Amino acid sequence: MAYNLSTPSIATSKNEKNEAKVASKSIMKVLFVSSGNLKNFDVAPFIKVQGDSLMSQNVEVDYFRVIGKGPKGYYSNVKRLRKHLRTNSYDLIHAHFTLSAWVVVLANPRLPIVLSLMGTDAYGRVNKLSQNKPSLNYLTILSVLIQPFVKKIISKSPNIEQVVWQKSKSHLLPNGVNMENLHPYEQNFREELNLSPDKKYVLFLGNPKDRRKNYNQLLSIKDKLAENGINVLAPYPISHDLIFKYLNAVDALIMCSFQEGSPNVVKEAMACNCKGVFTDVGDVKYLINNTNGYSICDFTSEDLFIKIKNVISLDNCEGRNRLIELGLSVPKVAAKLKSIYLSALE
Repeated sequence: MAYNLSTPSIATSKNEKNEAKVASKSIMKVLFVSSGNLKNFDVAPFIKVQGDSLMSQNVEVDYFRVIGKGPKGYYSNVKRLRKHLRTNSYDLIHAHFTLSAWVVVLANPRLPIVLSLMGTDAYGRVNKLSQNKPSLNYLTILSVLIQPFVKKIISKSPNIEQVVWQKSKSHLLPNGVNMENLHPYEQNFREELNLSPDKKYVLFLGNPKDRRKNYNQLLSIKDKLAENGINVLAPYPISHDLIFKYLNAVDALIMCSFQEGSPNVVKEAMACNCKGVFTDVGDVKYLINNTNGYSICDFTSEDLFIKIKNVISLDNCEGRNRLIELGLSVPKVAAKLKSIYLSALE
């Protein structure tokens, strides 16, 4: 598996014509439609990072926050979106998550729609170990049914893309990493984070109450780790502005989820050269490959414990170099995303 982050050669002349059209207006205007139900953020941080990154591509992004959960909650936003579209002008709409895309489709905007599948809309919200494959649930069904109504479909990883049957619309594009803000710091943040300078720490950044994140696997060895001088940190929820400080202060990141797409937290750790132990979900194995400083564990507590001890003992970490090799910086992903927008305007 490899991500092709270069601009597609297909229909290049059409893209050039569309780019000329947009250039004549000086800027492309895009509306992001996504959940507004997060407690600590107006929109998910990785969506905001993607929106901000498009400024360098002369793309202006507005945000429409969907308030409400489940099909009924999302449907209640259709009229509000229609009203918003009557008073604002856009070139296209980018919906993040299948239910957000259905809000757009039902609002009938008469604009090209780009859908980003987020993961749970492809394989559902499961609470037990699976094989990382789409399962028959209402979110998967809605993701299948919506495809004729959108122009382009973006999947974050190959396991998400399995649900895409209209392959001519499909693009594989993981989220980029803000490598300007996320990088190794010489500054020691332990004092600021109230961490002991002499102890070893492993970090869990997921929601411990979300069973898909599988915090119990790490919790089951917490005492055993403590006996070996390793402390577990699970500071959720924390401000996204603090993440780089934690990643630069701890000895390793632990991500033991049952299911993921292209987990941002893994790429953020790599950008900071923070070592890590991860389960083999989504595109994690491809991301880390044989990069020094990282290890794949299975879903047993014993293996997780062994891998944590091994990784912490390593002297070197090359995660940042691996991300550069993969071309997953925010600017490169933004350029690829704009090319998808241009092809949607054909």
